[in-house]
Amino acid sequence: MIVPPAGLLQRFTLPPLRVSTILLGFSVPISVALDNLLLAIILLGMLFNTRDICRIVAQHPVARAAWLLFGMLFFAMVYGVTPLSEAAGILGKYIDLVFVPLFMLLLAEARHRQWAQYAFLAAMGLTLLLSYLVGLYLLSLPHWMGAWATPSNPAIFHSHITQNNMMAFAVFLALLEARDASAFRLRMAWGAAALLGAINVLFMVQGRTGYLILLALLGWFLWTTLARHMRELGRAWGWRQGALVVLVLAGLAAAVYQVSPRLHERVALVAAEYQAWQPNQGANTSIRQRLDFYYNSLQIVYQHPVFGVGTGGLKDAYARQTQAIGAAPVPNPHNEYLMIMVQTGVIGLILLLYLFFTLWREAERQDTSFTQDAARGLVLAYMVNCTFNSALLDHGDGLFFAFMTAALFAGSGMKQEHG
Repeated sequence: MIVPPAGLLQRFTLPPLRVSTILLGFSVPISVALDNLLLAIILLGMLFNTRDICRIVAQHPVARAAWLLFGMLFFAMVYGVTPLSEAAGILGKYIDLVFVPLFMLLLAEARHRQWAQYAFLAAMGLTLLLSYLVGLYLLSLPHWMGAWATPSNPAIFHSHITQNNMMAFAVFLALLEARDASAFRLRMAWGAAALLGAINVLFMVQGRTGYLILLALLGWFLWTTLARHMRELGRAWGWRQGALVVLVLAGLAAAVYQVSPRLHERVALVAAEYQAWQPNQGANTSIRQRLDFYYNSLQIVYQHPVFGVGTGGLKDAYARQTQAIGAAPVPNPHNEYLMIMVQTGVIGLILLLYLFFTLWREAERQDTSFTQDAARGLVLAYMVNCTFNSALLDHGDGLFFAFMTAALFAGSGMKQEHG
């Protein structure tokens, strides 16, 4: 069991670090600059709590899996041909994985984990309010506050991709809060928030990955809620009930697809561009470019299957792969599975999948159904996200993953010392 430090160090060092960690839940959806300031403060905690962090890594399966993946990326700098400064720059983008055990140390108590989750939901509530005001032509934000915000695509603090990804998970958490609330007014309030968030994702903001994340999380919410209801009635949960959930979800998706011209248009565009795509034929749209990224990245993986080309090696390897057509350099293939495989081969992919597997398995050890379902929802959200984005490489999604992993998993295998 993991015991946080006691005595003067805990009394004077941990409280400000804990506050900074909780505030991080509010800053991640809103401000990169504030993220970096809070992370700089939290980083000091590593210097004063190294022994306890290492103990968490040794004893907590989730922290250990996160460090194994980062360790492989660190090792891949050794055999890659990328200059060390460039390789270190890419490795630094995965530094959020290193913060997982420190976040766990600082969120060891249940009340602090709950505050961290509410800080995130408060930030998404502010984002939702501003998004509606912009989308309804009631507010025009200054450029520094909402560079992406237009009435046709009211993404506020981050790109429409990042906002929709986070908003989809916020909707899921709001549904879980509504399900578990004891008071009728609370259930209605959380339910209304979830409905407004879902409308924002599906009909207002253009992030297609968010559509799929929301679909996956709604399916998981229906599955877990119905399964729990069946258990309460003393009835078995079998394939018939599971099939019903799938049918309901498919019907819901079809209905939304038909009533939303924007969603219909964007999904139809993906299908049309996929059918017309040919490898390396001068793609001039985002969908065809992504397909070229996937195709050429897979060719690189085929040539370097076991260890990859080394951390930070994608750019040069991609340039060599597409030399004949003169394609522009690619910093990432917009797919985390491919990004990891190109750099660290099958070994890295196994470690990434092991991280997701460990998260899914450890979710069973959480002490409430809310946390169990939310934890597995996080896994589903990132498995989808990593299919269409380099989610652990990107600042917002990567930091949110580390933060929410600690906020949901720090309770398992952690023993608190009071007094």
